[in-house]
Amino acid sequence: MSLWGFIIKGGPVMIPIVLSGALILAIIIERLISLKNAETDNENFIRGIEERLQRRKIKEALELCSANDKPVPRIIKAGLLKSDRSREEIKESIDDAANHEIPALEKYLAILATVATIAPLLGLLGTVTGLIRAFMVIEARAGLVHPGELAGGIWEALITTVAGLIVAIPSYLSYNYFVSRVNNIILQMEKSATKLIDILFLLKSEKDETT
Repeated sequence: MSLWGFIIKGGPVMIPIVLSGALILAIIIERLISLKNAETDNENFIRGIEERLQRRKIKEALELCSANDKPVPRIIKAGLLKSDRSREEIKESIDDAANHEIPALEKYLAILATVATIAPLLGLLGTVTGLIRAFMVIEARAGLVHPGELAGGIWEALITTVAGLIVAIPSYLSYNYFVSRVNNIILQMEKSATKLIDILFLLKSEKDETT
């Protein structure tokens, strides 16, 4: 039997399950690409920023951030633009930039979590409606039914259960995977921000000592 044949035998509940599956596939592909593009080689990037700051080339450091249009360079740029301010002001500027970056990193993750919860329930709904169909046939035939007459309801019950799980399991796994990657990027943002502030104030203290 073809895939389309299975979907037809699954009944009306298969429509939202199939649509949910298509949506999840699109989100997984989009998130894989987006999070891959959001990642930065933080060690080399921060090293490049530090080298430029040690030479008092803040403009070059800003240009390096602009050339790497990703979350970590963007928050570092926000801090560099306030490099002549107090530690609290620099940190506040970085925090504001990070607060704009995090929602973009977490985009669509709520949908993954929702589908992971809803898909098994849709499968259960299909199971119930399939069993109802089977019992309606039994009632209509006054209990004198051929097993083949119950096949439609049983098919619906089994197929929707399987389909719901097929959609839910990848949704749940991908949600946890993407949450882990997002948390890793956020951790890198925090480490980079702390490193930048330390570099800036170390250079300021050295400048004060020489003057």
